[in-house]
Amino acid sequence: MTNTSMSTREKVEKSMVRRRAAEKRFRVYGMASVLFGLLCLVGLFGDIINKGASAFRQTVIQTEILIDADYLGINKKADDQEIRNADFEGLIKQHFKKLVQPEGRSERRMLYSMISAGAAWQLQEAVMLNPSLLGQTMSINLIADDDVDQWFKHDRGTELHNNRMNETQVKWLEQWIEQGMLKTQFNTLFFVNGDSREPELAGIRGAITGTFLTLLVTFLLSFPIGVAAAIYLEEFAPRNKITEFVEININNLAAVPSITFGLLGLAIFINIFGVARSTPLIGGLVLTLMTLPTIIISGRAAIKAVPPSIREAAFGLGASKMQVVFHHVLPLALPGMLTGTIIGMAQALGETAPLLMIGMVAFVVDVPGFVNDPSTVLPVQIFLWSDSPERAFMERTSGAIMVLLGFLVTMNTAAVMLRRRLERRW
Repeated sequence: MTNTSMSTREKVEKSMVRRRAAEKRFRVYGMASVLFGLLCLVGLFGDIINKGASAFRQTVIQTEILIDADYLGINKKADDQEIRNADFEGLIKQHFKKLVQPEGRSERRMLYSMISAGAAWQLQEAVMLNPSLLGQTMSINLIADDDVDQWFKHDRGTELHNNRMNETQVKWLEQWIEQGMLKTQFNTLFFVNGDSREPELAGIRGAITGTFLTLLVTFLLSFPIGVAAAIYLEEFAPRNKITEFVEININNLAAVPSITFGLLGLAIFINIFGVARSTPLIGGLVLTLMTLPTIIISGRAAIKAVPPSIREAAFGLGASKMQVVFHHVLPLALPGMLTGTIIGMAQALGETAPLLMIGMVAFVVDVPGFVNDPSTVLPVQIFLWSDSPERAFMERTSGAIMVLLGFLVTMNTAAVMLRRRLERRW
């Protein structure tokens, strides 16, 4: 009898040892998977930051240039139009020709190619702001060409060879470095300019403005519609097969690929209603279709989280169904609805595929002023730059990704803080 009981006890102890070992292995596997995911995330962010941090610095050529009024053919009383028509590009070429003294036409072309096309615009803007500069020598930081920018920030002093820079140009650049003319400064153009064919002039202001206007349209449409649909389905809709059919399809729409909504917007809003392509209005309409299921589902979950005792107490005091919903249930469920809306907006912020279907992939230089102006959005701008062969565009692609990730992290952090601040625990 004792031997039998000891044998059973030993079996139980061995079983417990195996169970504890299995539990320990499971915990180790879980920790290893979390650690692996964090390492991948750190590696991804590290690679993006490593490639994109230099996009926030721009190489400039610091020089003192004589604003020759006779060469420009204008005087201090000239109006803005006359200043715009003046040949500032020729003035800059003449200045660097005297400074470097290139031999022959080919060397002159090489010299002029090292200066950005935006340098003449810089000089023009300075004179327009202060016409008294005419006839004086001014110190200015002229934008260098993107090949010079890449050489100065990445290739100088290494064994890397930029095939677009020859030995003569490198010799000139080394001389400028010795003279203190070549340096880097914060790239303000990256934030204040729209898109450009020249990498050193390309910026994200147009894309950010288009993104803001698109998300504004999305929020103004999706939030009231989503909240109204959630309230109706949860509080007022009769429980029948039609309601079940609608609920099932809303849940299914939340898992539909986003490009499907782009096709839907193309077929309905553009082909039937004639909404203009590549505008924040059509982009907001398409993203509204995509975010509505998320907002409705989160809204219904927030309404369900309100305790039944709140409703019962309101009914006991003689409140009507409408008063119970809008005076008691909705205020308590609103924090959860706002959280779901912010998460849906963050999802819309990172979408590219549906916007490609409605023409927001177009090259747009001007910054949009309203929802019906041609524009693009930040994810599409990243897509366009990533397809460009110039090294400087690849650098700006990573820089724009950093800005986009900053917006996404901010929106998700705001959702978490809003939920913790406003939600009530029962």
